[in-house]
Amino acid sequence: MNSKLNIGILGAGGFANFAAKSFLKVEGIKIIAVSDIDEVAAKSTASDLNAKVYLNYQDMLQDDTINLIYIATPPFLHYSQSKLALEAGKHVICEKPAAIKSEEAEELAAYSKSKELLYVVNLMQRYNPLYKMVDEIIKENVLGEFLHGFFENYASDEKLSKEHWFWDETKSGGIFIEHGVHFFDMFEGWLGAGKLVNAIQSQRPNVSQKIVDRVQATVSYRDSFVNFYHGFNQPKILDRQELRLQFEKGDITLFEWVPVKMRINALLSHQQRIDLESKLGDCSVKQHNLTEQEKQESMGNFKAISFDEFVTIDYGTTAEKANRYEEIVIAMITDQWQWIKDKSHSRIITEDNAVNSLRLAEAATKAATFI
Repeated sequence: MNSKLNIGILGAGGFANFAAKSFLKVEGIKIIAVSDIDEVAAKSTASDLNAKVYLNYQDMLQDDTINLIYIATPPFLHYSQSKLALEAGKHVICEKPAAIKSEEAEELAAYSKSKELLYVVNLMQRYNPLYKMVDEIIKENVLGEFLHGFFENYASDEKLSKEHWFWDETKSGGIFIEHGVHFFDMFEGWLGAGKLVNAIQSQRPNVSQKIVDRVQATVSYRDSFVNFYHGFNQPKILDRQELRLQFEKGDITLFEWVPVKMRINALLSHQQRIDLESKLGDCSVKQHNLTEQEKQESMGNFKAISFDEFVTIDYGTTAEKANRYEEIVIAMITDQWQWIKDKSHSRIITEDNAVNSLRLAEAATKAATFI
């Protein structure tokens, strides 16, 4: 396994196809098997990848030539399929969430550690260069103390028919669990563990079945709070996401579900602005004119705010979207494979990310009241 990694894919949907093709861009990785209950989908994906088809995934788990199982099935199957794969001695990378219940994720994490097997959920956001840039700005305290944040997800439901498993909480876990874990994990990485304050949800009106299409949670971090909103009720052309962190000396805004654009409004010293420009590289900087008196009198959070420049920095474009997805999937599989080869390697995400993000998502789901 030092020179090659043979992967079996469980679940032959659209994202699995995308991920598989990204995996194959890493030297030494081969996709050698595909399994799906939809025989047509399995054969189509396998044909594209020159892989073997297993109509029964348990047979695939007995294939000794497979080192790792990549799971991209609906959430309610993740726990049982991950468990069987680990028990078969396979490493596992699973799409989010780890499971419907946090206790199941905890069990998988503990078992994989005991067997020295890889078990990780593809919380790929932490591999995004923009995630890392924000993390460095926070760690270096460039903008002062964190004050507030939000993530707003105005998502499309065009491909989510009334019958889709996404709306069935027994299969998806609900929006916080199926989708929100990515963003709970991001904020934990930046700010440390969060604690749920409250949560609300809204049911789509004039529909015979129960369809919860909007949820919101407030989570406290560092004695401040962050609002998370997810709504699945828009046409695809209006699908958009925005994430913001506010600090004493400015704010950072990221755009898109997998962020590709960033805007920083900040009060900086000359050197801080130069350092940020150097860190970002290709960016645009707008200087806002202030009088010396305005600079000297600036106050916030009962503190005098000392700075030389008030700037807006823009970095990245939406044109990078497709390439960014591929880039971070490749970074994820490369990082995880390095750990398989060398257990001393420090991974960016581990099984703990899967557990912690699911715990918070589960807490929000249980606490959510209807409005």
